[in-house]
This record gives sequence, C-alpha cells and structure tokens, in this order.
Amino acid sequence: MRKTNILYKVYDLYADGFRNMTLGKTLWAVILIKLFIIFVVLKLFFFPNYIKQHSQEGEEAEFVSSEIIGRTTQEME
Repeated sequence: MRKTNILYKVYDLYADGFRNMTLGKTLWAVILIKLFIIFVVLKLFFFPNYIKQHSQEGEEAEFVSSEIIGRTTQEME
C-alpha cells in the first residue's frame, strides 16, 4: 500500500495513537468490561425471554399480536 493513500494515513494515525497509549489502555479496558456487564450479565439475569416462556414454539408471532390487542383493548375500557 502506498503511504500517500488517505486510508493508510488514517490507519497509521490511529494505530500509532493506540500503540503509544498508557492511561488510555486502562480506560478502554474499563469501558469494555462495563459493556460486557451491561449486555451480557444484565441480559441474563434481568431480562428473561418472556415470549419464549409464555408461548408455544412456532406461535410466537400469534402470542405477541394477541398480547398487543389484549392490552390495547384493556386500556380503552
């Protein structure tokens, strides 16, 4: 790749910046750990798969539509 290419210059800028980081590597590690906790741990313990637990296999769409219709008719009463 030619070193005059704009993509190479952008890549070189970021690669050099991450290579010379000291405190930034620790901060990126903290950010990645937080993202892992948010998306994996909280999903497992606090957001169960409600549709899978309350509907038959292959009938998920029907369950969702009946729940939506049932809840909207309850609100209108």
